[in-house]
Amino acid sequence: MEKRVFGKTGLEVSALGFGGAEIGFEGASADTVATLLNAALDAGLNVIDTAECYGNGAVTSEELIGLAVSHRRDDYYLFTKCGHNPGFDLPDWDPKMLEMSIDRSLKQLKTDHVDLLQFHGCPADLMRQGDLIALLQRARDAGKTRFIGYSGDNENARYAIECGAFDTLQTSISIADQSVLDTNLPLARQHNMGVIAKRPIANAAWRYASKPDNGYHVTYWERLHQLGYDFTGSTDATSIALRFTLSQPGVHTAIVGTTKPDRWKQNAALLNAGPLPQTQIDAIRARWREIAPPDWVGQG
Repeated sequence: MEKRVFGKTGLEVSALGFGGAEIGFEGASADTVATLLNAALDAGLNVIDTAECYGNGAVTSEELIGLAVSHRRDDYYLFTKCGHNPGFDLPDWDPKMLEMSIDRSLKQLKTDHVDLLQFHGCPADLMRQGDLIALLQRARDAGKTRFIGYSGDNENARYAIECGAFDTLQTSISIADQSVLDTNLPLARQHNMGVIAKRPIANAAWRYASKPDNGYHVTYWERLHQLGYDFTGSTDATSIALRFTLSQPGVHTAIVGTTKPDRWKQNAALLNAGPLPQTQIDAIRARWREIAPPDWVGQG
């Protein structure tokens, strides 16, 4: 698995990482997650990304990850996010809630530190006040995280980049989400930030013959329907989409989630073809510029 230097953090991260949303929201079994993650680590993955709110009320992604691979803590970089309040009688972004949430994440992940602690879509106006960023910095200074980052899109992400407080940016980048390529991604590169591409295959929304019931997939389905890429009807669609995202200058790792133990290896194998040819990248970009209206901005 290809490794890339993760901006100013200096970490060497695998180009393909694991995103923990599905295992939490879909309530994957502990045995399934253990099989999936241990096989992925054996195959060269070294990035596991999750969040405090990925859960279905019975089990959380953080708990499942902690149970599955905490005994292999030196084999991977562990990223999580904070800001939301599942299980706490306090509002989102309350400083006391954040402190408790960070400590709970460490407990659930069965570790004394994460490698990256990210704000989970914090609004720019709250970040401007300074106290929340200071709280993350104190968590870093206390050894609860090695680095701090921002996960989000558009104007909130732009502020996070420009304020200079964060080491990394996690943002949506895909064949159906390209506005960042002309805005925040070049800016993040200027600041030497590590960049994590979320939703890098656009939820594979081309799989649906008609508008999906899952609202999380609808926006990308609608965009792809209008973009009309010829490759989305082929068996190479996932390969092309993933390689497009990972071919963008400044992207270090793309996180893909699954509950299927064999799927990560299948996705990793897609990268064996190497970077997407520049002619194909140019064609995808040209189609976006032709079709995409100004309000096709980054999706959280």
